[in-house]
Amino acid sequence: MMPRVLVVDDKELMRDSVGTMLSRKGHTVVAANGGEAALDRLSQRDFDVVITDLQMPGMDGITLMQTIRERDDSIPVILMTAFATVETAVGAMKKGAWDYITKPFSGDDLLATVDRAIEHSQVLRENQVLKAQVSSGGSTASSGHDMVGGSDVMNRMRGELRQIAGSHSTVLICGESGTGKEVAARWIHANSPRASAPFLAINCAALSTSLLESELFGHEKGAFTGADRLRKGRFELADGGTLLLDEISEIAPDTQAKLLRVLQERSFERVGSSESRDVDVRIIATSNRDLDKEIQENNFRQDLFFRLNVLPLSLPALRDHVDDIPDLADHFLRQTAVREGREPKRITTQALACLQGYQWPGNVRELENICERAAVLADGEMITESLIAPWLNSAGSLATPSTEPVAVEAPLVETAGECRRLEEVERDVIVATLRRFNGHRQRTAAALGIGVRTLGLKLKKWKEAQLVSASL
Repeated sequence: MMPRVLVVDDKELMRDSVGTMLSRKGHTVVAANGGEAALDRLSQRDFDVVITDLQMPGMDGITLMQTIRERDDSIPVILMTAFATVETAVGAMKKGAWDYITKPFSGDDLLATVDRAIEHSQVLRENQVLKAQVSSGGSTASSGHDMVGGSDVMNRMRGELRQIAGSHSTVLICGESGTGKEVAARWIHANSPRASAPFLAINCAALSTSLLESELFGHEKGAFTGADRLRKGRFELADGGTLLLDEISEIAPDTQAKLLRVLQERSFERVGSSESRDVDVRIIATSNRDLDKEIQENNFRQDLFFRLNVLPLSLPALRDHVDDIPDLADHFLRQTAVREGREPKRITTQALACLQGYQWPGNVRELENICERAAVLADGEMITESLIAPWLNSAGSLATPSTEPVAVEAPLVETAGECRRLEEVERDVIVATLRRFNGHRQRTAAALGIGVRTLGLKLKKWKEAQLVSASL
């Protein structure tokens, strides 16, 4: 994505001159004839750098710079000034200006200053993107994009993925849990025209409605208690790239409506702001539910489904392409070996036959779990059938719930001394744990030893019955 530069000057000749030099270098240039117009442009979308004249009627360059920094201190502001006002420009740098350039200046001087500012801006943005990737549990490693397997089913899917990757259209990936929906989404991004731009993911089921909206759209300073500074959301950070909305069917109706607007108008508002911001993001959504059924039950908006279902992709269950299990097992064993610093273990023909005869309710994710466990626990260089067979069709092949104790205040008896119903105790414990983790559903589910989807279904049921707060 080409860097975006906002040029602010009340003199048309200077705006055009600076804009032409920057455009020839490959930058996207937007011009504004004064401070108010510049702030209006900034409210609509992000810029990598702002270049402004110091002396302008109305709002001068210093006031504009200070206003920009109050809104978003990550945008570098370069001041253009005449020789007689160098002292003022130096003073402005102490107040937060990134640099200044004196008039008259050469094209080389201008481009060198702007390039340094753009590099600084992009480093800050990359840092914000990395933080967002870490907070969502995402990986930046290219190894996460591998589509392993040579069966007819996988070859057909690769063909679909290649067609989808070449487009900018919205994608809806459906399939059972563990079939590799996020891996497919990352593959699409890595092989798309947006590959050099950010890829961000967010698990819609892991956050409460208020936290999800803040994560998606960002928030202004003072938007709510604890919002002590502006925060950019996933849409803003992924501008020019791809945003994965995992478990899209879990989001609340109000958030569905806001998401629909982003897809229709390519704009959004931060929480606490009424100003629309333009954004260029490719949406990839995933779901392990039957969305047609969810629509019939009024749990999911039909118009949002149509907006998402532009390029549908259905991932096969592992039991439908068991011929790929040998390749997948070898891949996972090699991954574990690299991570553990060991030579990769091998798997016997009998053990492979055992794996291929299993139904795999947890799909590829369950196979990965089994392979990692076998690589660690196998005594010799070979993984045998006797080692892995007991793990299949048993609780041992399922993820073990967290055993972390949860300290909550939920009395088991009423003040009158009468026993309470189990459902009431369960509800109070879950609500108290949610509050302990500030509404973070993934951490709450892990602490309670239940799945995020199970937690979401319980909360949805209780909200419909008005037994818990709608903000949970």
